[in-house]
This record gives sequence, C-alpha cells and structure tokens, in this order.
Amino acid sequence: MKNNMSQLDRIVRAVIAVLFGILVAANVVSGTLAIILVVLAVVFLFTALVGFCPLYTLFKFSTRK
Repeated sequence: MKNNMSQLDRIVRAVIAVLFGILVAANVVSGTLAIILVVLAVVFLFTALVGFCPLYTLFKFSTRK
C-alpha cells in the first residue's frame, strides 16, 4: 500500500473526524445522521493515520507530491 495523501490532507481528515466525534458526543446530531457521522469519522481517522485512501487509488488521484 503506497501513501497517496499529503500531510495537509491527513491533518484535514483528522480534524474533520474529531469534529464529527464532538458533534455526536455533544448530542448535536442523533439518530441515523449520528451513525453516519461516526462511520465517516472512523474512516477519515483511519485513512489519516495510514496515509492511504482507497478512493484516490480508484480514481488514480494523489495529493502527495
């Protein structure tokens, strides 16, 4: 698995994941939307940690120079 995400891309994804987590934890969102946000947060955090996005590979896209 080859890294295809820049440092900025990884930071943005991690920040978004944390924001989603805060929204769910503070009960700002609930129900189905909360579940969707938690799943997205987990995916964003995982891809940020490993530096690899499968969708980028699918579309032959990379933010890493």
